[in-house]
Amino acid sequence: MTTTARTLGRVKRHRRIRKRVVGMPQRPRLAVFRSHKHLYVQVINDFNQTTLLSGSTTSAALRKDLPRGGDVKAAEHLGKLIAQEAVKRGIKRVVFDRGGYRYHGRVKALAEAARQGGLEL
Repeated sequence: MTTTARTLGRVKRHRRIRKRVVGMPQRPRLAVFRSHKHLYVQVINDFNQTTLLSGSTTSAALRKDLPRGGDVKAAEHLGKLIAQEAVKRGIKRVVFDRGGYRYHGRVKALAEAARQGGLEL
């Protein structure tokens, strides 16, 4: 599999961001991965190297409501769902890791929906 210049640029940006964005037990990291068809989100405690919570547009809870998993509407649903689960587990504050993607479109919709769902980013 070949890696495109666009993907390499994103990985470089993500590494640069990760130097500063660290998930601690008090404030874990909300990491986003965006593919062409879906979105994937994890709430990560980097201090203990554990994933506290994860979700994606491939999950059964979202697939029944949405025809496609890679659009802004799906990102909003995923943001609300991940925020509800995090608040249930006692996580109210997170650090947002956009994964090297621009804060635009699906990534922005996910972050704003998570804020509306009760998370402090």
